[in-house]
Amino acid sequence: MEATYNYKVVRQFALMTVVWGIVGMLVGVFIAAQLIWPDMTYGIPWLSYGRLRPLHTNAVIFAFGGSALFATSYYVVQRTCHVRLFSDGLAAFTFWGWQLIILLAAITLPLGYTTSKEYAELEWPIDILIAVVWVAYAIVFFGTIAKRRTPHIYVANWFFGAFIITIALLHIVNNIEIPVGPMKSYSAYAGVQDAMIQWWYGHNAVGFFLTAGFLGMMYYFVPKQAQRPVYSYRLSVVHFWALIFTYMWAGPHHLHYTALPDWAQSLGMLFSLILLAPSWGGMINGIMTLSGAWHKLRTDPILKFLITSLSFYGMSTFEGPMMSIKTVNALSHYTDWTIGHVHSGALGWVAMVSIGSLYYLIPRLFGRTEMYSTRLITVHFWVATIGVVLYIAAMWIAGVMQGLMWRDFNVDGTLKYSFAEVVKAMYPYYMIRLLGGVLFFVGMLIMAYNVVKTIAGQKAVDAPIPAPAHA
Repeated sequence: MEATYNYKVVRQFALMTVVWGIVGMLVGVFIAAQLIWPDMTYGIPWLSYGRLRPLHTNAVIFAFGGSALFATSYYVVQRTCHVRLFSDGLAAFTFWGWQLIILLAAITLPLGYTTSKEYAELEWPIDILIAVVWVAYAIVFFGTIAKRRTPHIYVANWFFGAFIITIALLHIVNNIEIPVGPMKSYSAYAGVQDAMIQWWYGHNAVGFFLTAGFLGMMYYFVPKQAQRPVYSYRLSVVHFWALIFTYMWAGPHHLHYTALPDWAQSLGMLFSLILLAPSWGGMINGIMTLSGAWHKLRTDPILKFLITSLSFYGMSTFEGPMMSIKTVNALSHYTDWTIGHVHSGALGWVAMVSIGSLYYLIPRLFGRTEMYSTRLITVHFWVATIGVVLYIAAMWIAGVMQGLMWRDFNVDGTLKYSFAEVVKAMYPYYMIRLLGGVLFFVGMLIMAYNVVKTIAGQKAVDAPIPAPAHA
């Protein structure tokens, strides 16, 4: 019997990425509406903004983004190593375990069970399950690399590997906690140390979960879709080591003007500024991969998604270091500018590179060469892009306005604007943000329809593993 790749787990994660994308973004649209109409849920506690906001962030980052990373890393590591996954059983365990974690988050967060740590809100029993699933993931991924039939480890696997190792480290250290009940715990750290550990975790969740993992995706799917080699393989390796070394130190920029020692704040700012170089090196490497194939952008909507995502990556990784400068941070911190920055990365970079990769991947998992409708992919691209631009532009303007209003004084030294006046000034921008979010959500529904039509009546296909070159 012919040896084949394990596409079953890739199919499962790929399809759940679309499902969780719809769920996570629907919650996002819902809470964006709550900021305009605060009474829309009639005071029902489990539908309150404070409980649904962490549900939204966990759903889009770990359910949508996580499923996309599992799907693509399992696909890429097999294809580039010319071997089947290390363990089919453990791979299946990672799928069902991850879906269980997502369901537990969807139940516990609206009920108010939370550690109150941003991006790490889940309570201790779920934290333990995450660690177990993640170790299984690492065994499958690195076990596959260990038994590879290719002498070279392709650079995408370096990024996936670094993301897997670092997220394990971050998750375990940040979630060292003392249980005081079945669903209640207290952090093992106190005061400013707790804040420092949290933002070392929080920023590197961005740096490794939302950056390194998706750069692994970029380094495989952009050359594949463009049918061109990576612009500079040497630059990709330099990009990897520079990014991995620098990102770990940038977390303190979340704690400017707090009780954290000034030298630690300055160190976070310095490494954030240095981070611009490897980030833009990776963006340029990805975009320049289209050298000699720029004409394909006119007719290939999948490439539009992938290259536009790199443009947003470049923009976000310029904006982040700029916002880490203390004088800029004095204006931007605690404002909606931060929300705009996060979403230019999360929607513009993470979601769009995931969507482009899935449009490449899904037909191949079901024995087709392309999606059901290329025209619908084009529609999705424009709807999503317009949605992102409306969202982030509204939040940038709102954020700068907030910062300026908060620091405006009368001649006698009293504050010029009350907090309520500042909130009122945000109202039109929150409406535009809601419209942008709705457009992005509609794009996900278009994608879901296209995916259903693509796989309807198709048989699942596992591609054969090529014979060894020296056989």
